[in-house]
This record gives sequence, structure tokens and C-alpha cells, in this order.
Amino acid sequence: MRILLVTPPLTQLNTPYPATPYLAGYLSKQGVDVFQQDLGIELIDRLFTADMLTTIFESVDEASVTSHTDAKILALRSRYVSTIEPVVRFLRSNDLTLANRIGKRGFLPEGDRFRHIADLEFLFGDLGVVDRAKHLSTLYIEDISDFIRRNVSPHFELIRYAESLCIALPTFDSLKAMVDGVPNLIDRLIVDTFSDYFNEVKPDVVGYTIPFPGNLYAALACAKWLKQNYSNVKVLMGGGYVSTELRDLADPRLFEYIDYLLYDDGEISILRLLEYLEGNRGEDSLVRTSFLKDGAIVNVSNALLDVPGGERPAPLYSQLPIGKYLDMVETANPMLKLWSDGRWNKLILAHGCYWAKCAFCDVTLDYIKRFEPYDATAIVDMMENVMGQTGQSGFHFVDEAAPPALLKKISLEIIRRGLTVSWWANVRFERSFTRDLCLLMARAGCIAVSGGLEVASDRLLALMSKGVDIKQTAKVTSAFSSAGILVHAYLMYGFPSETTQETIDSLEVVRQLFEQKLIQSAFWHRFAMTVHSPAGCNPEKYGAKFLSNKKNPFANNEIFFTDNADTDLEMLGEGLRKATYNYMHSIGFEKNVVTWFDGKVPQTKVPPTLVAGCLVTVKNEHFPDSGTLVWLADGYQLLLTDSRRPKLHIFNQSKVVEVIFRLEEIGFWEDFFLLLEEKGYFIGVEEVKALAKAHLDSGVEAISASKVWKSLRKNGLAIV
Repeated sequence: MRILLVTPPLTQLNTPYPATPYLAGYLSKQGVDVFQQDLGIELIDRLFTADMLTTIFESVDEASVTSHTDAKILALRSRYVSTIEPVVRFLRSNDLTLANRIGKRGFLPEGDRFRHIADLEFLFGDLGVVDRAKHLSTLYIEDISDFIRRNVSPHFELIRYAESLCIALPTFDSLKAMVDGVPNLIDRLIVDTFSDYFNEVKPDVVGYTIPFPGNLYAALACAKWLKQNYSNVKVLMGGGYVSTELRDLADPRLFEYIDYLLYDDGEISILRLLEYLEGNRGEDSLVRTSFLKDGAIVNVSNALLDVPGGERPAPLYSQLPIGKYLDMVETANPMLKLWSDGRWNKLILAHGCYWAKCAFCDVTLDYIKRFEPYDATAIVDMMENVMGQTGQSGFHFVDEAAPPALLKKISLEIIRRGLTVSWWANVRFERSFTRDLCLLMARAGCIAVSGGLEVASDRLLALMSKGVDIKQTAKVTSAFSSAGILVHAYLMYGFPSETTQETIDSLEVVRQLFEQKLIQSAFWHRFAMTVHSPAGCNPEKYGAKFLSNKKNPFANNEIFFTDNADTDLEMLGEGLRKATYNYMHSIGFEKNVVTWFDGKVPQTKVPPTLVAGCLVTVKNEHFPDSGTLVWLADGYQLLLTDSRRPKLHIFNQSKVVEVIFRLEEIGFWEDFFLLLEEKGYFIGVEEVKALAKAHLDSGVEAISASKVWKSLRKNGLAIV
């Protein structure tokens, strides 16, 4: 039986979403004939062409255009048509020589997105030619997208499609009306793009992954076409949106377009469903699957059946058109740029979250609560496999929170193999991320981390069971930043019982973190209570009260609530965003935080040196009881022939550090470096203790007190 797995428009333009590659990797290993389509990037590939732009411009009645912006774009249509394909080639890195022309501001037509453009010289300097050109090209593409949304398809955006239709959708009525309505030009292009590939591969089953609300409408539009033209083809749907929003679906009309809903991990669910459709299994053997039977929705669980981590093969990216993805640069901020620029291979290190306690998180759902870390060696094997498929050495580990112990093992394995990779991950700002672990991660290719500080208030962090506090966050972000790893902070406002004072104080903490260069970017999210979170399951504990306990017949996820907080969330949100945007560009640190807000807010009560005070460290270091010593410096040279001044030269980038040995320690250090080389620059602490006992009267105490040890620790010897 042949299956086609589809990611509907739109997710990311720069890299594939990982759901279908993971499913395809597993299914193909089981002997299933599987195909994939990233319908989003295929849509973009057809949309941003000279012919299609011509069609779009011709479809717009000039007499009906009332805005100056759109009138200007129509007047410049010939320039848009002549430049669109060269720009797409450039954004695919197929013609980087075009960067110089784009960067000079005379090549591209400029619409509204260029009106508030920042100082390009300040952002990119004289040498950031390619990034500057990517930024201008991104604005140009966004101008075209805005024109399409205003004049052709009101639901079109570059990273979502019709998302506004599907957010907090209590009933199916409005979405069904849109799906059954007259399609616009973009709707038709989506279905045509899907149907062309469908007719090429001729599958028996089509599966749509719906990770976000913005993917649902396009999936249903394509599913409608299937039911009208190939009613024998079975259609299934799963993914993050289905697993969070549609678990309590009561409206059977959705099954007019699809045959099956699958929840949580899809590998076993799809395999069992295919076996059932082939007649090899009974209905009762389906896994986490809903379908319509005799007019009623039937749910078959078998929820405990899952693929063990050790049986998961590498995701199958080779079926996707890697060369069609676009590098977009919306901002010059180096951390934020990672989300839209670069072909990052997305991988998972563990199933679920090892913490799984946060009050705002879906901890009752399988994708969070069932924690299973994967084997570090297998993960690095997978990295090498995926690099061979895509030709790209950059990785984004997309776990909810990557476990520190696992990141340590992966980093050691990467270094052992001598791999050259770049990677970034989502983390918790917990104390396990020591200075040494961060240095190890950086040496293994870690370039950035993102983590949740949420509300920078110790009271609220404790209330939401975050497991971190401000002091710990300051120390951990300092460890990352000092290792050269970029840090992005996820922030939150509007948590139940959060006062305006606490929000202002949170911003002051964030200001200090930016000023101390401990974080490089941040984003504020307005708190949303969900039915699967501890806050949603027990709102009274957090000072909240539901506005309604009624279940919706269609989507059930966000819960609307009230609390006793005296906050104007609209006003606060705008001020928080404005302040953080400036901090990310190193602007406005000297300003009082209250000046970012249009309304009246209280002065901060946070001391101006709070974060700096958290960074004071104890200088004396004791020799560890356990762990591994890892040599991270570029190289060294032992010079022991001079009996009067035996020494060591440590080479790090552009500097050379000279360390003078004490004569009584020479035997120990000579054997230490011999063992270091023999062990591949990894030595266990117990082995070092044994050496010290053999050579030095006071053992390891003599080592940790010596100037040599302190110099080594400062210049390349890490303990993890």
C-alpha cells in the first residue's frame, strides 16, 4: 500500500518541518512505500515566478484599488515580474553574486515594508553584503505577500495560511463554510500543486500533518478535492494541532473530508492503520485513532503502544526538495535570524520533557509527559546520516527542553568523531549547564540556545513550578554567553495573579540581562491557558477562574479565564515588545523601563545591580569527585628539556599561554599529558587521582592548588 505524507502550507520557508521525514523514515524501514510533499515550499515555488505574478496582477481590478501602496505596486508590476525569479534564486543561494546589486537599494522595487527600514550600515556594516541583500529581499517578498493578502487571498501569509480561521475554533461552521466556498486564486494554486504530485505518485492513502492552526484550511481544501475526485483514497490527519485541539471532537462533519484522525506519535498509528486497510488487522488493533462509524465518532486507543527510541531510524529528508527552500532575514539580530535563515536539519534528542512540571505546559499529553531520552551514539549516527541526505551540517534540536546530560554525551561523541557541525537547541536554564559544559557544547558546535525565563519574578516562577529562579538564570546565561553561545529567552506576561508591578519588574530584569550581554534576543508571549496544562486542570490554584466550563464541539484547547490582577494586558504587551526590540539592538539601556509604556505603570522595585550581583563567583575550586577531563584548547607544546624552566605552551586562537612547571610536579604533568593523548583528550577523574597519588605526596590537593592546574582550567581543560 502506497502512502503520501503531506505538510500543508505553510510552516517555514528556510527548512523542512520534521514531522513527515520522521514518519517516512520509520515507515520505509517497515517496508511501506512512502512519499512526502512539503506543499508549502512547493506552493512558494509556483507562486513566486514571473508568470504567476503576472497572473496575480492581472486578476486585480485597478479601479478597485484604493490604497496608495497597492497602486504603487501595480504601477511597478513590470519591475516585480522581472526581479522575482532572480531574487528567489538568490534566496536559495543559487546566485549570491546578485547580493551587491540588491544591497545598493536600486535593484528592487520598494513598498511599505521598506518605509521603516533600519539603518543598514549600523545593522550590517560594510561587509555584511549577503545578509543585507537577504534582508532587503525578505522585505520585497513580504511586500508581494501583503499585496496578495489585501487583493487576492485574505488568508495568505508567508508562514501560515488561514490561521485566523482556525485559532480558538469552537465550532466547525466558519471553517467548513470557507472550505466549501468559492476558492480564490491561491486556494486553487494550493490544490493544483497538491493534485499534480498526487497524480504523479498515485497513493492509496494520503496523510496530512497539522502542526499549527495555519495548516488546517489548506489540508481540508486538498482533502475535499480528493473526496470529489478519488473517493477510494483514504485520508488521515494528525500532528500537533490534532493532538491538542481535536482530542474531544464531537462534530462528525469533519469526516466529510477525512477518514481518520490520529493522535500523538504517528508511527505505530499509521502502520497499524495501513495493516488494517490491507485486511491484516482488526479495527480494535488501531492505535490512538478516531473515525466515523454508523454516523458516530469512534475512538480506538491502545495508547501505550509506541516506538521505542532505539527503534527510530533517521528521518528521511532526501525525499524533500532541499534546494527549493529560501533563506529569509527579517532582522539583523543573529539569534532571531536562525529561525528563518539556513537549512537546519531538525532532529529530536528525546521524547517528551524531562521536567514536565511547568504550570503553563501541556504536561498531561504524551508529547510532554512521556520522557524517553535517545542514545547519544545513535543520535550522532543519525546526524551523519542526515548530513549525507541533505548536504547540510547544521542542526536544530527541536525538543521541548534538551536534557543537559544527553547534550554532554552528544558533545563528547561529536568531538570524538571529529565532526564539523553547527547546532542549536531549546533548553531549561538549570544549574546543570555549568561553565565547563557550555564550553564543551560550544567546542562540539553549539552556536545558540533558547530557553524559557517566562516571568522574571521568583514568586511567579515558583508558582508555575518552573524550577529556576532569576539568580540561576543569570548564572546559566552567563555560562552560555561566555562560551560564545547565543541565548534567546522566551518570556511571558499575563500569568494568573501577575500584577502590573511584577510585569514592570520582569522587564527590568530582562533589561539587565541584555545590558550584561547574557541574552541576545527575547520574545514576550501573552499567557494562554490550555486544557492540558496544570493551570487549565486546576485554575483555582493559580488564582484564576474559568469564564465557561462548556466543551466545544470542534476545537478545545485555550481556556478563557479571569483573575484579580489589575493589568491592562494590551498596553503592557506593546510596551514589553517595544522595549525588547530596542534592547536587542543595544538601544535604550539607560532609559527607565516605565518610559516604554503608554499608560501609567509603577516604578520598578528591582535593584539596578540585581543581575550583576548574581554573577559573583567563588574563585577557589576543589578537585572534582567524579566526571571527565576534556582538553578543549587548540593545541599545546611540552618543553621539558630545560631542567631549570620546564614549561607548557597552550595555543588558543591568536594567543599563546605559557605555563611554568614546578620541578617536583614534572613527573605528574608529563604522565598526565601522555595519558591525555592516549585517551583521545578525554581522561576520567579517577585516572587523574591515581596519577596524582603515584607522583605527589598530597595527591589531588596538590593539583588543585597549583598554578599549572589553574592555568589549564582557564585555558582549555574542562571538567564535565
